[in-house]
Amino acid sequence: MRFALSQEQTDFAASMDHLLSDLDMTAVIRAWTVGEHEPGRKVWHALAELGVTALVIPERFGGLAATAVDLVVAFERLGYHTVPGPWVETVAVLPALFEDESLEGVAAGEKLVSIANPPHVPYALDADIADLCVYVAGTDLRAGTPTSALSSVDGARRLFAVEPGERLGVADDPGRAFDLGALATAAQLLGAGQRLLDTSVAYAKQRRQYGRAIGQYQSIKHLLADVATKLELARPLLYAAAVATGSPVRTRDVSAAKVAAGEAASLAARTGLQVHGAIGYTAEHSLGLSLTKVRALVGAWGTPAFHRRRILEALV
Repeated sequence: MRFALSQEQTDFAASMDHLLSDLDMTAVIRAWTVGEHEPGRKVWHALAELGVTALVIPERFGGLAATAVDLVVAFERLGYHTVPGPWVETVAVLPALFEDESLEGVAAGEKLVSIANPPHVPYALDADIADLCVYVAGTDLRAGTPTSALSSVDGARRLFAVEPGERLGVADDPGRAFDLGALATAAQLLGAGQRLLDTSVAYAKQRRQYGRAIGQYQSIKHLLADVATKLELARPLLYAAAVATGSPVRTRDVSAAKVAAGEAASLAARTGLQVHGAIGYTAEHSLGLSLTKVRALVGAWGTPAFHRRRILEALV
């Protein structure tokens, strides 16, 4: 068995990197934070042209019918570049909830979808600008109406309380939909953690103290090496979970990936602050965009305690 990404998957990730690196993502994120969504919408449409929004949608609705591994490849890059918006809900979760003509608009990048799935996803992300808001109540799908806005540690994650309304239908597989949401979030965490590591390494090479780059000191090298190790140990768990999305061990593997990716990204965030020093705490520095994203995603689509409990139950 070949445990490596295909050339097509590697090229797809490179295409996303090339596109997002050419954009001023810091400006896009800051605009999204203050409610200016047009720059973020342009990024959404640009990624839709690459096929990101159509990944796991069936071909009859204009999708690519790709695998969960392809989904993870894409969401790792979305996390690396801290792309704002309800990507998990629209691209990963919705196609697993139901299949009808509305997915055509999602595949084309014309529809943004927000989803509340209590108790583990009690609030809907970006429900104020979503073209469709879905409230998952067990196997029932209902139209959601956003009520009050809530604050988040990540300013670019605009959360809303939602009231369930008109019945939309029956969920195809709500358990699998939730697991795909957790898997995509784990991929975002891994990508964000890698971005924090890369940023910290670059800073350690150019920041000088006592006549030497701080990256030459053993203490800094050890900190960064620990992060690199943690990320590399989480990556195979993430891709193993993607392969297992259709197997009986799906919940165990997805939870293991979510916990491992969250721990690795959290370590990358703490180390990034240590390496950057006081400048890393400033609102003006772009490091904070990844720091707050990690902090928010660790508890999104299931808390670490919930996922650890699922692992324990699966093993016992």
